[in-house]
Amino acid sequence: MREDLPALSATPDGGSPNGEMPDNGSSLAVSRRRLVVEAIGIGASALAFGFVYGLSAREAGFSPIEAIAMSTLVFAGAAQFAAVGYVIQGLAWPGVILLTFLLNARHVLYSAALAPWLREVPRPRRAVMAHLLTDEAFALTIGHFGRLKRTDEWGYWVAAIGSTWIPWNLATIAGVVLGAQIPDPARFGLDIVFPAAMAGLAVGLVMGRRELVAAIVGAGLGVVVGLIVSPPVGIIAGGLLGPLAGMAVPRRPDEPVVELGTPGSAERYSMPGAHYGDLVVHGKDDRP
Repeated sequence: MREDLPALSATPDGGSPNGEMPDNGSSLAVSRRRLVVEAIGIGASALAFGFVYGLSAREAGFSPIEAIAMSTLVFAGAAQFAAVGYVIQGLAWPGVILLTFLLNARHVLYSAALAPWLREVPRPRRAVMAHLLTDEAFALTIGHFGRLKRTDEWGYWVAAIGSTWIPWNLATIAGVVLGAQIPDPARFGLDIVFPAAMAGLAVGLVMGRRELVAAIVGAGLGVVVGLIVSPPVGIIAGGLLGPLAGMAVPRRPDEPVVELGTPGSAERYSMPGAHYGDLVVHGKDDRP
């Protein structure tokens, strides 16, 4: 059965894309309470993951200021983990920038899906929103807006700042500070924290044949080229050629197709744990 998603656009009068008017104040309060509860749950995982990042950054030779500044100014979760791993492997900064850019390219889809909802928000605030956009913030926000059938800017700030930015940065500080008190992280198995975390993220992203081929080819090329040439070159080869191999795999006739810039495409290529079930419509297409 095919699952389609309604278009995410707001009407000038504040109604939903299907002509429905916004919910009343009671519905707003209920949706906000649900949003806060969901944000608390995600915040707990962000604390754990941010702590691991702080430890990993410390092991990679980042100073406390550098590690904390990266979480505050870059604020890119998995891309920060990837950057730490590339630095450990000795990859040059242009390669680090290129590969982390490719890893974060999915945020273009998130932005396209959120743009209709936020077009009335002043540009300076939208710029801050863009900086704070994460998988978790998108998942919470798009679900909240979908329930209300209208924009709630307050909800975005709760989703972005409360669920991830604050806990991630606090945990980074804790990881960096406590990491300095651990003389030999390898003694406690902390040397495998980064590869284990990235492996878990990669497994969660394998949704079909294309992703599986990309993962196998990317990992295989990375290992082979790394052994023959050097680990940094292997990282670039696997990171660039793996996805190309996946794209070359023919699509199955029964494989669903979703438009770029919709929640469907964002969900397919988001990090594990980001879901948008509130917007899924079964058995029909409600898009205008």
